[in-house]
Amino acid sequence: MSSFLKTTRDGAVLTLTMNQPETRNALTGNTAVEEFVQACAEISVDRSVRAVILTGEGTVFSSGGNVKNMQRYFQEQLAPDTIREEYRNGIQRLPRALYNLDVPVIAAVNGPAIGAGLDLTCMCDIRVASERATFAESFVKVGIVPGDGGAWLLPRAVGMSKASEMAFTGDALTAEEALTCGLVSRVVPHELLMETAMTLARKIVANPGGVLRMTKRLLREGERATLESLLEISASYQAIAHMEPDHHEAVRAFVEKRAPKFS
Repeated sequence: MSSFLKTTRDGAVLTLTMNQPETRNALTGNTAVEEFVQACAEISVDRSVRAVILTGEGTVFSSGGNVKNMQRYFQEQLAPDTIREEYRNGIQRLPRALYNLDVPVIAAVNGPAIGAGLDLTCMCDIRVASERATFAESFVKVGIVPGDGGAWLLPRAVGMSKASEMAFTGDALTAEEALTCGLVSRVVPHELLMETAMTLARKIVANPGGVLRMTKRLLREGERATLESLLEISASYQAIAHMEPDHHEAVRAFVEKRAPKFS
């Protein structure tokens, strides 16, 4: 089986393409988690990467967990403790790596995002959907719970009421319904999906890389910190930002009425 992730680079924008359309880009039963964790580790230390686009090859973004592989849990009569450790050391490494990545990540959702595939989009910062995309928190349909952190991720994207409706019914949303509830920020014609995502990424990477990473970290901290705690972190980050050469260049460019040239 081929590598799960295909990587391409356009300047400061790195595109990760899930590249196993024959499995509908399933996230389990393969090397997907290992490759995501490795990619995130490499991006974290590569200061030249300022934005990431995540998409899928084929007609499906990701079908989530490989349901056929789930038969082994009862066929092999695995103990609950064994299964729990498998989740901890398997799929749960994915949200820890991707959600906590400091670089802005855009999900370009090219088709159905199902179960863990939907939760994967919620690990990203911005979601742009093709008109062919659908979204379903469908774990309940196969008699399991969101084992990948979806119960934490989805309410933060759409609010508790909508997340509960999606999780309790397992019903899918169309791209337009996802736009209405705020799950995605825009819906575009399918053929314009990657162009739209790249245009957005280029707007992002036009800004200083260090400040982008700190801004994302503040947004992440703001989801769980008190206002007082976030203000303290913000003051510290701001002190760093004020000493950065890119800030000095931005201020000079503003005063001199010219475009800045960031390092």
